[in-house]
Amino acid sequence: MPEGVPELAGLGVLTWVYPPDVVDRVVAACDRAEQRRRLLPTRLVVYFVLAMALFSPAPYLEVLRHLVQGLREAGRWGAWRVPAKSSLFRARERLGARPLRVLFAATARPLATAATPGAFWRGLRLVAVDGTCWDAADTPANAQAFGRPGSRQGPGGGAFPQVRMVALVECGTHAILDAELEGCRVGEITLTTRLVRSLGPGMLVLADREFLGVPLWRACTATGAHLLWRVPANRLLEVDQALPDGSWRSSIYAAGDRPTRRRPVRVRVVAYDLDDPARPGEGGYRLVTDLLDHERYPAGELAALYAQRWEEETALAELKTHQRGPGVVLTSKTPEGIRQQLWAHLLVHHALRALICRTAAAGGVDCDRLSFTDTLRAVRRSVTTAPGVFSPAAPGHRAHLAAG
Repeated sequence: MPEGVPELAGLGVLTWVYPPDVVDRVVAACDRAEQRRRLLPTRLVVYFVLAMALFSPAPYLEVLRHLVQGLREAGRWGAWRVPAKSSLFRARERLGARPLRVLFAATARPLATAATPGAFWRGLRLVAVDGTCWDAADTPANAQAFGRPGSRQGPGGGAFPQVRMVALVECGTHAILDAELEGCRVGEITLTTRLVRSLGPGMLVLADREFLGVPLWRACTATGAHLLWRVPANRLLEVDQALPDGSWRSSIYAAGDRPTRRRPVRVRVVAYDLDDPARPGEGGYRLVTDLLDHERYPAGELAALYAQRWEEETALAELKTHQRGPGVVLTSKTPEGIRQQLWAHLLVHHALRALICRTAAAGGVDCDRLSFTDTLRAVRRSVTTAPGVFSPAAPGHRAHLAAG
């Protein structure tokens, strides 16, 4: 890593992105501050839950030992002792999911600058939206709260309850900027409608064909963001005006407006063939965009640009396969615990991506050139060798972070 970055490794990455004073303010705002001195003060519990995501799928006590080993070796252990596993369960229940969600909302932000390779196109920040599902522990409470996916046995016959997540990702950095979580009965369109809050002028939003619908399109463009979405194969798009670059202007309608062609939404259609051996049978693609000016936004560039949407799939793979662990089921037996785990995973992923972006910027390289899995391994290894970046102390004792 370039000079000036290694001291941010280990739990210091988490205290760098989520400083103790910020954690304390969030805890207080969520009314989770302890009323009496505890062996597990709330600040410690927040960092413990984050460390569980960092070391997933390691068990409770192993994670806690990772956190405090550096303090023990440095002679800074004091009178504090490792609590019983039952105490950790109760502490997590007291904390709940809301402080983690509020912390994510308060700190998740775009990481790319104008100098970040692949992050902007013609002055527009590239972001993408997509969804995925997480398996949760098979308990009656989780099944009731989240539902089960369909299977060969019929609706709701899946092996595990599932949580559906839709995320907004910055393409150039893989940073997750916002997310919504619900049971698998709730559709991706519903969740994406909630993410409109994080869109705005200067963004170009990429999305796959299942997202194309007039109500969502109108909600997104009302924020000032621009859109480039794939079209379902069965959608007819008439030529209202042919353009010199091979694209054409057309109109799309909400379901109730289509028969009478009332309240049209003007779009531009870009059609092209994709010759990709890795995606056999996909052939022709059609995209729609609100960028109607063919001279300022050439069709060939838009067609090439759409491949950036797959950066979101890479980000979700980092989160679910490498960070959580392949095939790992979220272990919490309660819906609140599952939500807490998910927000912790999102927070840890954002912190790792922030470290990667800072390292890439210091070295003058593309974020894509730095391995997420190598960074994750390095951060895990460094936890017990970086004493002083973390403290089990209650609020009021500010943890030390050399990088400030």
